[in-house]
Amino acid sequence: MLAPVPQRRSVPVVSPPYEFQPPSKKIQSPDDIRRFHDSESGKNFIGFVVALSEAIRSRKLSDPCHVSDTVSSIVSTLETLIQWIEEIPPLQQAARYGNVSYRTWHGRLEETCESMMLRFLPEELTTAMVEIVPYFMDSFGNSSRIDYGTGHETNFAAWLYCLARMGILKEEDYQAVVARVFVKYLELMRKLQLVYCLEPAGSHGVWGLDDYHFLPFIFGSSQLIDHKYMKPKSIHNDDILENFSREFMYLSCIAFIKKVKKGPFSEHSPMLDDISGVPNWNKVNSGMLKMYKAEVLEKVPIMQHFLFGWLIKWYRIPSLL
Repeated sequence: MLAPVPQRRSVPVVSPPYEFQPPSKKIQSPDDIRRFHDSESGKNFIGFVVALSEAIRSRKLSDPCHVSDTVSSIVSTLETLIQWIEEIPPLQQAARYGNVSYRTWHGRLEETCESMMLRFLPEELTTAMVEIVPYFMDSFGNSSRIDYGTGHETNFAAWLYCLARMGILKEEDYQAVVARVFVKYLELMRKLQLVYCLEPAGSHGVWGLDDYHFLPFIFGSSQLIDHKYMKPKSIHNDDILENFSREFMYLSCIAFIKKVKKGPFSEHSPMLDDISGVPNWNKVNSGMLKMYKAEVLEKVPIMQHFLFGWLIKWYRIPSLL
C-alpha cells in the first residue's frame, strides 16, 4: 500500500494546570515507532512540520512576514550561538572529523541554555524549562561523538513544536519560523559543520539526501511550488543556484552540497539527482514529506533518542490512543 502524504494539523495548546516534566527516551523497537505514529503526539508533530511547510509555500525567504518578539528573540539567540564560533576557533588536529573545540562551544551552550530560554518564556511558563531545555540542548549535535544528523534537526523541530504547544509560537508566526528562525538555524549548523568538521550522524553516504539535513528540502520544495520558471531540473543550472540560493532554501542546500562534495553530482548525490527528474515541486514536496516520515521519524536508530514528556506525550497503552 502506498503511504499517504502526511497532513497538516493545528497544534493543540496546553492550559493550566501545567505538568511539565523532564523528558525521556521511550522508543526501542518498530512496535514503539508504530505506537508513536498512531498516537496523537505522532500525528500532531508531523502535522506541525506540514503546517510549517505550507506556511512558506510559494514564498521567497525575503518576503515580508509577521515577526513577533518571540521570533526575534529566538533569531538573536541563534545569532549569539553563531558568534561563539568566532570566539572558539578550531584546534589544529590531524583527524578529518570531529574538532574537539566543538566541545568547548557545546559546553558554553550547556552553561547558558536556561538563561537563553528565559528570553522568550513568559513568567507563568518558566517551569517548562525542565522539559524544553533537553530538546534545545540536543538540537545542535552530540558533544561526545562530535556529530550531527537528522535526529538533532528533528529535536530542533520538536523544540519549536513545544513552544507552539505552549502558545508561545502561534500559527501567524509559522512563515517567520521557517523564513527567519529555521534559516538562521541552518546558517548556524552549516558553520558548525564546516568549522568543527562535525561527523554526519548515521549518514547513508550517497544513498541519503544530504549528510546532515532533511527539513530544508521539505520547506525549500514548498517555497518553489508554482514557480513560473524554476523546475526541479533547475538545480543543475549553476547560474540559477548562484542567483537564487539566498531566496530559496532548496537551492541553497544544493549549492552547499556542490561546494563541499567533489565529482559529478549524479555520483555523490544520486537521490537528489533522481528527484530533479520529477515534473513539478508539488510532487517533490509531497514526496519529501513521505520520505521524512519513513526515513527519519520511522527509523529506530534515529528515534530511539527522541524525547517524550508532558508536551510530547508517550502513550503507553494502545487502547488509550
